[in-house]
Amino acid sequence: MTFRSFGCLPSGEPIEAYTLANAAGASAQVVTYGGIVTALRMPDRHGRFADVVLGFNDLAAYVAGHPYFGAIAGRIAGRVRGGRITVEGRVYQLARNDGSNHLHGGRVGLDKRVWAAHPMPRADGADSLQLTYRSPDGEEGYPGTMDLSVTYTLTATNALLVETEARADRVTPLSLAHHSYFNLAGEGSGTVEGHEVQIFASVIIPTDEKLTFSGRRESVTGSASDFTRPRRLGDALPQLFQAHGDFYLLREPAAAPPVKPTLTARVVEPRSGRVLEVYTDESGLQFYTGSALDGTQVGKSGRAYGPHAGLCLECQGYPDGASLPALGDILVRPGQPQRRTTHYAFSTV
Repeated sequence: MTFRSFGCLPSGEPIEAYTLANAAGASAQVVTYGGIVTALRMPDRHGRFADVVLGFNDLAAYVAGHPYFGAIAGRIAGRVRGGRITVEGRVYQLARNDGSNHLHGGRVGLDKRVWAAHPMPRADGADSLQLTYRSPDGEEGYPGTMDLSVTYTLTATNALLVETEARADRVTPLSLAHHSYFNLAGEGSGTVEGHEVQIFASVIIPTDEKLTFSGRRESVTGSASDFTRPRRLGDALPQLFQAHGDFYLLREPAAAPPVKPTLTARVVEPRSGRVLEVYTDESGLQFYTGSALDGTQVGKSGRAYGPHAGLCLECQGYPDGASLPALGDILVRPGQPQRRTTHYAFSTV
């Protein structure tokens, strides 16, 4: 593992970039600002490497504002209706940064915080980096102080592991998500409309026109949201609500988390042969097609990111789970750490 300076914030606080690599030539770059994965280089079927996540070359572009490229979103990833949560009978008002809703942790969520970096030795020799952050009581409206860690590991078999752990001094909600935008043909190569997408889930939580969750289940059978069989994304986009993508329930909320992460989604890019398989022990998956990208963000290759320049596979709990535990308990309780794991595994066909 190597590290270097990634610049300084306007406050003067330094930001570092760590590069994780394996013997196969794959690599991932992670910065301490927002826990952002700024680059992820993976081989195609001919062994040629490309960066398969959207992002920028410098810190200033991230600080200027971006749609959560590669970041850790939270404390609650996704939209919370009205920004209000109920915890043990008490209502808390969170920061409202998406119209009347709370989105991805608020105005200054975890994606904009500076994390402390700790390279972690592993028995298998894989490069592993742990990031830690203490979120104080009241930050963005959340109750309780929370100690958070996110560990990124790049395995010898070209998988990026994202492992999270949280401890709190009082009952409080938490639902983190890794928010990379993937383009398996390489960032800046155009749209992901040619990607073939499969999601191993049969139930979604639909939204209204403001993308606020309804709190009700809906079967995907016979609908545009049905990706139980592989579908070319470009064929599905005209039928998807706002061409956006949906929140999928991966397991029954009352069920215990699986012993190990299970296969949740599979994406194939036919031209390069790259395959991305997502494994998680989370209860939900937010699929996002990059519909709001509008060409104003210029990426690492010098090319603008237009609509559908990348897609997201955000493994998380149900965002309104604090107020609607029937759809998934996302509360962290004192003495009961919350641990979650997601694997982004790359291969070729």
